[in-house]
Amino acid sequence: MAGEPKKNEALSGVRSETSVKHLKEVASVFLKLGFLAFGGPVAHIAMMQDEIVEKRKWVSQQHFLDLVGATNLIPGPNSTEMTMHLGKERAGWAGLFVGGACFIGPAVIITLVLAWLYVDYGNLPQVAPFLYGIKPAVLAIIIGAVWKLGKKAIKNAFLAILGAAVMAASYFGMGEAELILGAGVMGILWKLAQRPPQKINSLFPLAGLPFLTLFTGKVSGSWIFFYFLKVGTVLFGGGYVLVAYLEGGLVETGMLTRTALLDAIAIGQFTPGPVLSTATFIGYELQGFRGAFAATLGIFLPSFFFVLLLNPVVPKLRKSVLASGFLNAVNAGALGVMAMATGRIGWNSVGDWKTALIAALAIALVLIPKKVSVIWIVLGGALLGYVLQLF
Repeated sequence: MAGEPKKNEALSGVRSETSVKHLKEVASVFLKLGFLAFGGPVAHIAMMQDEIVEKRKWVSQQHFLDLVGATNLIPGPNSTEMTMHLGKERAGWAGLFVGGACFIGPAVIITLVLAWLYVDYGNLPQVAPFLYGIKPAVLAIIIGAVWKLGKKAIKNAFLAILGAAVMAASYFGMGEAELILGAGVMGILWKLAQRPPQKINSLFPLAGLPFLTLFTGKVSGSWIFFYFLKVGTVLFGGGYVLVAYLEGGLVETGMLTRTALLDAIAIGQFTPGPVLSTATFIGYELQGFRGAFAATLGIFLPSFFFVLLLNPVVPKLRKSVLASGFLNAVNAGALGVMAMATGRIGWNSVGDWKTALIAALAIALVLIPKKVSVIWIVLGGALLGYVLQLF
């Protein structure tokens, strides 16, 4: 029996070494992806499938697909939340935080450097021609996102009417976060009206969540944090839906110009990793490094919370009738908000035949069946804008 404590200590040491080894693996994989993952959430998830399922076999193909499905049921950037899920599967709860942070980190750092350069040099003549061509290219990317989301989101007449109603309400100035959350509630009520459940066995973390009216006319670090925290809490539909929130919440209130928003989105396309690093850029524009930190923390913090909360109940959540109704309605609402924001942005970014030509070419590339990476569309728009400005 005397040797029993030593044996237990040895086993504990092995487990500790294994845990540290797994954490290092998680950090290495997602740090690499953070620097190399261009092309948006679909491309990011495809890279993870190759790295995690095919090469490293951390999870089975079926479980990987289950986790992908779960990310569609909660707010936030899908590919970033996948890094948290997969990090947890490999290295426990610590892996959840390490995986997410390592994937987000490179994009945030690169975006912060570009924001600093933009604020100092963005209006110089040698930079302006590139930005001139980027704006209509980004518009095309947003139109493509709306089109693809629409084909997936509008599954029946109820969702079509709901999306149109949200679009109309957005035109008259209602808040984007409240509209999308309200659409989700309508989706639940619609499901209940169709087939009242005998027992509600799903977990709904958003139910009853208080939302604050945050704008007080003064921009501070705490205001920026809570504004982006609110957006991150209800951000369904992927990174491009962020455009709609920011267009309504910052541009329409006069805190940010539409030109600055388009430039921020373009920078988000240039950088690898999550598109939501756009928040870092905008935070810097609003209040320098303090604003960048506050916006980044606010936009990504809810994703860690939701993944932490929902990872253990993924199987039940995916089977919930109410959760599926909520998600369907939220997607339709997000489509309506995005469509209205796209119209406003298009009015600002296409002002002559040159920008119209760039937009048309970019839209053709976005909508063709063979996928063209958004990074090439943005780079092409920048180059064409520069060349056309010479004439």
